[in-house]
Amino acid sequence: MSEPITVLLVDDHQMVRQGVRAFLDTQPDIQVVGEAAEGETAIGLAIEHAPDVVLMDLIMPGMDGVEATRRIKTASPRTQVIVLTSYHQDEHIFPAIRAGALSYILKNVGSAELGDIVRRAAAGEAVLHPKVAARVVQELSGTRRENLNPFTELSEREFEVLRLIADGKRNAEIAQILVLSEKTVKNHVSNILSKLHLADRTQAAVYAWREGLVRRDSPDE
Repeated sequence: MSEPITVLLVDDHQMVRQGVRAFLDTQPDIQVVGEAAEGETAIGLAIEHAPDVVLMDLIMPGMDGVEATRRIKTASPRTQVIVLTSYHQDEHIFPAIRAGALSYILKNVGSAELGDIVRRAAAGEAVLHPKVAARVVQELSGTRRENLNPFTELSEREFEVLRLIADGKRNAEIAQILVLSEKTVKNHVSNILSKLHLADRTQAAVYAWREGLVRRDSPDE
């Protein structure tokens, strides 16, 4: 008999971990080797056990699932990460995949299907929820960015931040202008880049100018 597939569960909700574990414990070819309620603990357990698979929640207190995924993949590259979340928006999907997640599924997945997804991940096979797969295909085909509408993608506050980025303002200046903390501004910038699939502030500024979101109309310019 082959060695069981080892799994690490990472979710800040104990009831979710208990429910998933209760099912996985009934599978003779799967062994849960640890549980974590947040990212830092998950990284330590991943280093200790080098599990075949990690079932990773995204939204947790402290370190989120994206950063935990990135660090786990660095510490244990052989470990495959399955994102198990309630969120399927672009700002969650693409950062998680870029961080190294193999599969991305939603928490309404059936028990039997989850077991199959764990087995496929251990074999290096990716599984994406249909809504997630559609986003990824659109992105890879180039249609997603072409169809982006910043007026629906961004919140009003994110628009303000984007305009100030295009005006050459740094985070500290933006924080002062909008009466926000610098950390809040940094979070807004991160969301803008994720939602618009841009790599950095320079691309964000170019995007804002290209899309006509800002205008050089002051008297001295």
